[in-house]
Amino acid sequence: MTAAAAQPLRLGIAGLGTVGIGVVKIVQRHADLLAARTGRPVVITAVSARDRTKNRDADLSGYAWETDPVALALREDVDVLVEVMGGHEGPAKDATEAALKAGKDVVTANKALLAHHGQALAELAEGLGRVIRFEAAVAGGIPVIKALTEGLAGNQIRRVMGVMNGTCNYILTRMETAGLPYETVFEEARQLGYLEADPNLDVGGIDAGHKLSILAAIAFGTKVSFANVMLEGIGCISIDDIRRAGDMGYKIKLLGVAQMTGRGLEQRMMPCLVPAASPLGQLQGGTNMVVIEGDSVGQIVLRGAGAGEGPTASAVMGDVLDLARGLRLPTFGQPATMLADPIPAAVSAPAPYYLRLELMDKPGALAKVATVLGEAGVSISRMRQYGHEDTSAPVLIVTHKTTRDAIDVAIAALPATGVVLGAPVALRIEEV
Repeated sequence: MTAAAAQPLRLGIAGLGTVGIGVVKIVQRHADLLAARTGRPVVITAVSARDRTKNRDADLSGYAWETDPVALALREDVDVLVEVMGGHEGPAKDATEAALKAGKDVVTANKALLAHHGQALAELAEGLGRVIRFEAAVAGGIPVIKALTEGLAGNQIRRVMGVMNGTCNYILTRMETAGLPYETVFEEARQLGYLEADPNLDVGGIDAGHKLSILAAIAFGTKVSFANVMLEGIGCISIDDIRRAGDMGYKIKLLGVAQMTGRGLEQRMMPCLVPAASPLGQLQGGTNMVVIEGDSVGQIVLRGAGAGEGPTASAVMGDVLDLARGLRLPTFGQPATMLADPIPAAVSAPAPYYLRLELMDKPGALAKVATVLGEAGVSISRMRQYGHEDTSAPVLIVTHKTTRDAIDVAIAALPATGVVLGAPVALRIEEV
């Protein structure tokens, strides 16, 4: 049967923001190409958004309009609900559940929805013979979900890590290149529209933590467990940290790491140091990067735009085209009922740490610090002392591999030395 004679795949788009309009533009611009690649037409029959009068820079006159996304999901002329509204409760969740129960598949860009309700939605979908696809929910245009569920399906995954929030990477690289403090660049990012309405979703690591929890579920065959992601934002990072980490051969990134160890599943989203010469260390601006390590493939690096109209809509359409071709996979790569309850690692795997201290200009100050570190079981690999600044001297220490608990014990004991000014900064160094 030719594409022209085949039954079209009919889309209902819930949400006409940046991503939704990006999807409309692709469908309109590449109609013949999409049909050629899938063997059937891909069309939009209906859309939904709150404000019908808003100028959206796209011709929507040929589509039915629903103000209620649940009504859109229940329309008989919609085969696939494309949910690009966002939010893990309310209309997005209601419309997704309604579509599945009405016998429709769902394509979503909603990482929060999956991080909070992924297991329940996967069980609902698979129990009804439906499919949820969500490439656009993680790392924008980078096909990392497809890589894990398909291309690397023959591997036991050892570790997944990456920079998954372009706004944070923009802030950190802008601080470095312009020599500006965090507060100044934060406000600049706000003025440019880079930050979410709640900025803590970005700079607090929450948005990226949602994405990491989804990748961990696929990589390690566990239920999504966002509640067990260790979250730490970038607000504590100073321009001095960035400069001095650079002096030691490192860059600071908001880095997500997921790995299964004998201690359980580790999921961390926090500022880390990475080697400046590594792919992650060289990542600039708002770009995302995901590094996957498999037992057979070794290490692969996926890099690209993590957000924006075109890249995210591209990911949505990749999922739509797979459905048009008849590709149907379990939500997280294996049946939801077979996903294990994750056992969170109580202690992270040992790693080197970067410590920044301000020491009083007193004889024996360094010796006192070294003694405290040694008593906590922390040994020093490298150390650098800068010139005295009035009555203090900045000191950088890179430790040998140790645990965060040992670092915390040492930090708690440092004030008693009487030589440490202010709060020490401790950042994990991730070996890449």
